[in-house]
Amino acid sequence: MPRENPNEAIRPNFTTVKHEEARQQLVRDGLTEDQAARSLASLWTLTNNADKERWAEEQERIRELRQREEEEEDHRNQTLREEGEAARLEERKKNKNKYAPFTRDKVPSDPTILPAPYATRKIKAGEYCELHYFTNRGLDDANKCSQIAEPDALVMLPSNNGIHSWIPADAVKDPKTSPVTRDENLTWEEFNEAASRILNYMKVHDWPDERINMHVQFCNAAGGISPSEQAEHGVSRRSIKISS
Repeated sequence: MPRENPNEAIRPNFTTVKHEEARQQLVRDGLTEDQAARSLASLWTLTNNADKERWAEEQERIRELRQREEEEEDHRNQTLREEGEAARLEERKKNKNKYAPFTRDKVPSDPTILPAPYATRKIKAGEYCELHYFTNRGLDDANKCSQIAEPDALVMLPSNNGIHSWIPADAVKDPKTSPVTRDENLTWEEFNEAASRILNYMKVHDWPDERINMHVQFCNAAGGISPSEQAEHGVSRRSIKISS
């Protein structure tokens, strides 16, 4: 194939001195100067036409090759998209409680917390988890559990006067046996402790925004009701239960 596009080539002037030698070879064969120049021009045109055909064929092959490559790339991308969508559908199928539609609102921020492993598993799976695990008391229980590695270990715990002291681990009650307060039996103070924490933890574990925002609206409404208003409007802690 020609290195340059033959369609852009310009036929030389074969009557110039530059082509004197080529013309003389034809003159020696019996042609006149004018006939020799015309013969050289005709030969160039025939060669150029053949180059144009080869060029067109090669350009068509290149076009087809690029088209195949683009189609293969599109197919690969489509396959990746389908696989990703299948994975998302499987995730929604396994943890469908996380993806029920609800209204939108802002998500409150809260410092990083480490609840009990049980609570983490429940939130991660998009399942109902008692608010108790996100109260100060529930987080203290989880902290004690994480520190108790062996019977001879020491754990630092606060006393009634607020001073922390080291206590033998085997003298601390196993937090796994600590009673869990039902949502409806929480005090309003405990509810307020847990509400923003569980919402932030839901966000950390990729709950859908609409699901989180529904809880935000509920907590904002419930948390703003005073004891006197509770009696007036018939609202009690028994009506509070954040679930999936």
